[in-house]
Amino acid sequence: MNRRSWGAIAGIGELRPVRRTQGATTLDLIAQVARLAVADAGLDKEAIDGLLVGPQVGETPQHVPATVAEYLGLQPKMANVVDLGGASGPGMVWRAAAAIATGMCEAVLCVLANTREADVPRSPNRNPIREFDVPFGASGANISYALPMQRHMSQYGSTPEQFAAIAAWARHNAQFNEDAIFHGQPASVQDVLASPLIAAPLHLYEIVMPVAGGEAVVVVSPERARALGHRPVHLLGAGEKLTHRAISQAPSLTSGPLKPAMAQALAQAGVGVEQMSLLSLYDCYTIMVALTIEDAGLCAPGHFGYWLADHRLGFDGDKPLNTHGGQLGFGQPDLAGGMTHVVEAVRQLRHTAGRRQIRNAELALVTGNGATVSEAVALVLGADA
Repeated sequence: MNRRSWGAIAGIGELRPVRRTQGATTLDLIAQVARLAVADAGLDKEAIDGLLVGPQVGETPQHVPATVAEYLGLQPKMANVVDLGGASGPGMVWRAAAAIATGMCEAVLCVLANTREADVPRSPNRNPIREFDVPFGASGANISYALPMQRHMSQYGSTPEQFAAIAAWARHNAQFNEDAIFHGQPASVQDVLASPLIAAPLHLYEIVMPVAGGEAVVVVSPERARALGHRPVHLLGAGEKLTHRAISQAPSLTSGPLKPAMAQALAQAGVGVEQMSLLSLYDCYTIMVALTIEDAGLCAPGHFGYWLADHRLGFDGDKPLNTHGGQLGFGQPDLAGGMTHVVEAVRQLRHTAGRRQIRNAELALVTGNGATVSEAVALVLGADA
């Protein structure tokens, strides 16, 4: 074969069609057909490091890849939903090949399945979050994120003041962004600790403010970017990792999937975290920033508070972090909240960030986080020389 191959289909699985399913869940069928395909490929489950699924999983309305990965016992380096109706299957194939070609992963499971009943059972005893979390009160993001924070404080002796410093810096940086929801409303460490306790030990000011809004980027080839109006900002490295969906299933409460994702992104880019001009880190809660600082290797595990005390995180500081205010200072427009970190990194690397411009900004580490320290993406962005 002389033509260039993007990839090859090594295994297939298929379930016999039936008019009706009785007592089966979508996750059941996904597991059955996935097992067949992986076995047909002659692979062990551990070899699967990519996952593409459809949007229709009756057991969950969101975090679908994480729910499926958790149920199958996978921890993929790339995962996504493909929602193209009847074209979803073929669409998965080329996306899988593209992910493999870019070095994101090596073996991608593409799986679709559906039940056929009047009411698709939510099956609480088949979905860990409904069996081990919700019945015991771990329902919603606030309580779920309070658990890693409690664990960090217990394991390392970190203090409320250290976590509050993250929120205080976010409010500080928001004062240099007129679009930030908390522009004109700085908050000190004492102000953060004086805000209402929402889910111990999380205070109100340590939790993102939901807002309306939107974010978008356009990606083109490097060659075309250089012919357009702005200084090009290049994707130099990327990493992705899923480890769980329910916080009760997390491999660790004090280190998350961003650790390998960031390591992969930095390795692809051939740079170290200390070379970053900007740390644009997902900050839905202060604990998320603390874990990311440690998982990035900026300090030893449990030492984020000391690291914060030794650095200034403003645009004019030695370690600029979330110069737009982050989501804690700018606001979280739902899923677009993660994109605010990308947009701010582009502004800084273009040198168009106005009065909050970082001097000589050349490299940025951008992170994204889904569910409860569960779904992780890291990017290294770099300005054109």
